[in-house]
This record gives sequence, structure tokens and C-alpha cells, in this order.
Amino acid sequence: MPSLDPVPRIACLMVPLFPLAARLRSEPELAQEALAVLAGSGPAARVVAATRLARRAGIRPGFTLSQARVRLPKLIARPRDAECERAAREALLDVAESFSPRVEDGDEGLAYLDACGLERHYPGESPDEELGRALMLASEQRAGLPIRVGIAASKLAARVAAGQPHSPTLVPAGGEARFLAPLPLSRLTPQAKTLATLTSWGIHSLGELADLPKDEVASRLGPMGQDLHAMARGVDPEPLMPRHPPPAFAEGMELEWPLVNLEPFVFVARGALERITLRMQSQGLACERLGLSLELEPDGHHERSITLPAPTRDVKTLLTLVRLDLEAHPPGAPILAFTLNAHPDKPREAQLSLFGPAALSPDKLATTVARLFSMLGKGRVGSPRTVDAHRPERFALEPYAPPPPPKERPEARLGRGLLTVRVLRPPLEIEVITDRRGAPGSGGNGHGDHGGSSGEGSYVEATEVAEPVTEYASARAEERPISFKTLIGEEESRKPRIEGRVRVASGPWGLEEDWWSPDRLERDYWDVELTSGGLYRIYRDRGNGDWFVDGVYD
Repeated sequence: MPSLDPVPRIACLMVPLFPLAARLRSEPELAQEALAVLAGSGPAARVVAATRLARRAGIRPGFTLSQARVRLPKLIARPRDAECERAAREALLDVAESFSPRVEDGDEGLAYLDACGLERHYPGESPDEELGRALMLASEQRAGLPIRVGIAASKLAARVAAGQPHSPTLVPAGGEARFLAPLPLSRLTPQAKTLATLTSWGIHSLGELADLPKDEVASRLGPMGQDLHAMARGVDPEPLMPRHPPPAFAEGMELEWPLVNLEPFVFVARGALERITLRMQSQGLACERLGLSLELEPDGHHERSITLPAPTRDVKTLLTLVRLDLEAHPPGAPILAFTLNAHPDKPREAQLSLFGPAALSPDKLATTVARLFSMLGKGRVGSPRTVDAHRPERFALEPYAPPPPPKERPEARLGRGLLTVRVLRPPLEIEVITDRRGAPGSGGNGHGDHGGSSGEGSYVEATEVAEPVTEYASARAEERPISFKTLIGEEESRKPRIEGRVRVASGPWGLEEDWWSPDRLERDYWDVELTSGGLYRIYRDRGNGDWFVDGVYD
């Protein structure tokens, strides 16, 4: 008796060159320009995608910016933008969900939807082809994303079909194995060891793998080989996993009498937050954004939204954030009723490791970060990252995300004898005695000048350096420091005191930044070693002649 179960039909939506498409979605005026999107910063930045005009000029993924500009001097470069890509990914899912309620979020630029039953909306000669064209049109008009569509009975076959140059590409029901047969084994992304084993057997394509006996492959390669054999025959070992948008949890109440003071409101808000966190905990969720809606006397309203740095279920942290927000933005009238809306997300999962320390507890980490956020405020909690700039003190603040535990035992690294610098923030102003005898054009007068904040330009007798110093690094060198001390007043007694004679001085290394603007920066850096043994990084501001120490080498 034939099966009454419907044949599964899965549509795959693929955005080619997703980082580029996400960038052009935010800057459509660059679509007709020679544009390249780069990942990384500085010399390590590499091209990941480029427009057609740039590709015609020979720009390829993996090029550095310098290599790309050699071929195309007028190339426009943009870095990968995580926010643009996140918004584009959500827009793609919105398009898919407008056609089917069962949508799976794939990798970046990928989405799968259950197409079973949708043929009723396209009663033409080729319903699947009409569905594919409708998806492409909707994505272009509503999301601003060009997509390719593949439709098949399995996710793998649909994804491969979506990667074809002609779209939409349809795989007939039952023809998945024949469609996948010519493809190389690398399309299944097996482990290197498994791929080497199959290659040693003389298996190079999916069709050759599908022709092997299923039981023999499973007995020799285990469960992984069994899954690879199933995918080569067009059968997905994992079904479509629908994406469920996180629900919103709301708790509130109408008050018996208007509340004027903050403390009584915090007391009743605690109960509402406890109920919300219990409901989220029952579904394995945590609060990512907290909305507060207040009804004021007589007919007013007060709306606030608090975004947390990480999902958490800690009531004390959430209550502290509500208190601080109301203190900063008071409602201005007695409170008659309130509603708390928790927008949840899945908390981060901890992972154990055999080759290193276990990952930090996600719940405890989120709670700690949220408490720091409540105490320090927005823009003051995160991880510092270097930026592509010349000034050493410049940095960017990114959300704190600890690295995952290592998957393999890391190999021991041999030391390279590098020094680390402990940066002083802010830098300490110093008084420097310099020697002009080695400076170009000085005539070897044997005197030094008194630098620093005094600015008097007075000359004092220069003492000899304990050991010979190197020659000047450039003709721009003016004075070589021979001794210095920090300028610290009585009210700054906690700052470190540094003073002594210079034993060895290396430099200067010139630094210029924003030379085209009125606020340009010009400095000369020196690495100096004192006779007392300390090693410091100091610099002279060419604009006003002041000296500072901004680093200590450990």
C-alpha cells in the first residue's frame, strides 16, 4: 500500500557574497562602484567579497588592501559590519516567514523553509518555479537582498541547488541522489581523517559514496560515515529545525493608590520581576531587553527600554537597572499602574574541555556584566580592542565575550624575548633635561635645555651619559634626554614618582596623525633606560614641547 505521507519539499534561500550584500543593503549607492569588503584590520585585513566592477579588475578574495589597490587605485574599501549583517540576516528570515511558518535559520546568508502545501498558492504548470521566483522578488523588494533559490526534498540538495548560477533551480522529487552524484566529497565537509579514508578507497564523488553498501560504510566509519552516506543519497540525517521567535513575557499590576516615591515602586516591581524570571526559567530563556511602561496620574504615560549587555535572570541585577533608569529619567507624576516586558533570548551555554579550563558560567558571567553595566553606565563595560590608528592610546570597546575552551591540546610556544609595556593612563608629565651635542646642526655646544611644562627654555649644564648612546634615528632628532623626573603636586601624591639619569636612550620615532586637520598630532617617542634599572617609553609633544611618560616596560 503506498504511503500517504507527503513528499517533503524544502526551499533554500541563499544570499551570494553575503558580507557584500549586507553592506550594499545599507549603502545601495555603492552598488555600481568598485567596492571591496574586508575582514580584519591593518595589514591583516583581507578581501572577502567585491562588486562585479572590482572583480573585473582582478580583485579576488584573500587580497590585502594594498594588493587590491595596486590593481585598482580607486577601489572603495569597507570593513565587515556585524550590525549590517545581523539586520540582513533578520530581513532574510522575515521574507522566508512571510511564505511559511516553518523556517530554519541556516548559516550566514542561508535560510530554509518548508514548502509543502505552498503549491496550492501557485496553481500554474510549475508551482515550485513560481514559488522560487516569488521568493526572489520578495527578497529584492522587501529586504533589498539578491538571493538564489533551490528547492528539493532535502536541505543538502536544496542548498546545492541554490548555489547554481541559474535560479530558481528545482530538483525533482526522488532525484536528489542523481543530482548530487557528480559533486565532490568536499561538499559534505567531512572530517579530514574521514575524507582521507574515503579517498584511499578510491571514492571521489558523492555518487560513488552512495553506491557503497550502507551497512559496510557504517561498520567501517561509524555514525559519521552513516550520516555521510545518507546525505550522499539525498537524505538529511537532521530534519528541518523551525525557528521560533522568542516570546515576550509581561508582568504588571494596577496599584491601589498612586505611588509618589521610588522605594514603594521598587518593592512592587521586585515581585513582578520574580514572576517573569520564573516563567523565563521554565523555558530556558533569560532577559535580554527589559521594557517598562508606566501609567501616570491623571492620564500620562512613561515608556522606557533597558538593553542588557548579556541575557540574565538575576532579579537583583534587573531591579538595580530599573532603579537607576528611573532615577536618571523620573516619570514626573504619581504612578497608577505599571507593566514590565521582558524580551528574552537563550542564555549562553557553558562547555567543558579536556585540554583547558572550563568555560565561564554563562549565567554568572551575564549577571556580573549586567551589574557592572548598572554601576558604571552605558559605554563603560566591555573588552578593549586595538584600532587601526597610529596613536597608542586609541582603542575601541567591544562586548565582552570570553574565548571558548580549546578543542585540541595547544602546542607550547617558544618565547621570542619580547617585552610587554604597561601603559600609564593618563600619561605622567615629566621634566626632562636634554643634551644637544649630538643633534644635527647644534654645533656641539655641550649644553642641554630644561623641557617639560615650564617652557622657559633655560639651559643648564648637561652631565655625561653613563654609557655611550646610539646615533640619532633621523635628522628630525632635536634633543636626547639625559635625565627626567615626574611633575607631581601635593594633591597627586598617589601617582608614581619616576626620576633618574638616563643610561641608554633609543629614538626618536616620529608619530604624526590627522595631519590634514587643525587638531593634528605630532610626537617624538623615546625608549629610555635609567641608571636605576627602569625601562620607560616617553614622548615629546612637538606642538608645545611638553614631555610625558606613558609606558613602563616589564
